Amino acid sequence: METILNEWGSKDYCRCTSIREFPLPLCGKGRRQDLMANNDYSPQELMAVVLARDLKDGEVLRVGVAMPPVEAAVRLAHLRHGPNMELIFLGARMNVAHLHSLPMPAFGWDRRVVRWAESYSDTGHRFDRVKDWSNHVFFIGGVQVDPYGNTNLIGVGPDYHHLRFRGPGSVGTATLSTHVGRYYIVLNSHTPRIFVERCDYISAYGWGTGGADARRRVGLPGGGPKYCVTPLCVLDFAEETKRMRLHSLHAGVSAADVQAQTGFALTTAVPIPTTDPPSAEELHVLRTRVDRSGFLRR
Repeated sequence: METILNEWGSKDYCRCTSIREFPLPLCGKGRRQDLMANNDYSPQELMAVVLARDLKDGEVLRVGVAMPPVEAAVRLAHLRHGPNMELIFLGARMNVAHLHSLPMPAFGWDRRVVRWAESYSDTGHRFDRVKDWSNHVFFIGGVQVDPYGNTNLIGVGPDYHHLRFRGPGSVGTATLSTHVGRYYIVLNSHTPRIFVERCDYISAYGWGTGGADARRRVGLPGGGPKYCVTPLCVLDFAEETKRMRLHSLHAGVSAADVQAQTGFALTTAVPIPTTDPPSAEELHVLRTRVDRSGFLRR
């Protein structure tokens, strides 16, 4: 296998990997993103809370693998304000608001979650009723994201047969992102290596080349990406252009901090609000019923 240097200067190999294997979270030249060190919550806890607040009761939440802030977010939303939500973790479909706690497995999703399932299918995600997915919500990571929310989980490098870095592959994200009512891009790191002017490959089509009708032009029925949530900020997409822009900044982070870690120019609203911090009640539920082991605080 080809030995490469990853973005933090250490050796890596061209191999199939998940976003969970990226160090959490880093900024720039390997410096820890400790801009929130003086607050009593971690960036990952804030990310989970931001996502949870935007989820609505009655929605079907489809969660992939190796995305701890997302796993926490859907459980938090389900317990706080979404008793009629359905949670789908790969093949397990459940409504678990009645449970006293929803502990997160140590390494993201695994089959222990099936103990709470109302139904289970070994085939994982079922794609036989995609026309009914307007009420479904999905979450996507990426090794690259471009200004219009197109994401790349395939790999990095101009030659597909000799990638400098190989990702896990599209693993169903192309179908899911096409048909769900909306989805969120969720990233464990915010660096210029991830936020690029142009993705080497596109595994999930966001807003294409831009424009309010970007998805309609190519016949995609779903709602597309709404937010991109990172340890530094929340990004959304301008209505007319669908270009990524700053929606809110996490406490202690400036617009210049975010721009310095983004490989393309961001548009901004003025003034840019600060992301609302977790409330005491949100943190209480998150830490006592969802993430009792403190996984998001490590």
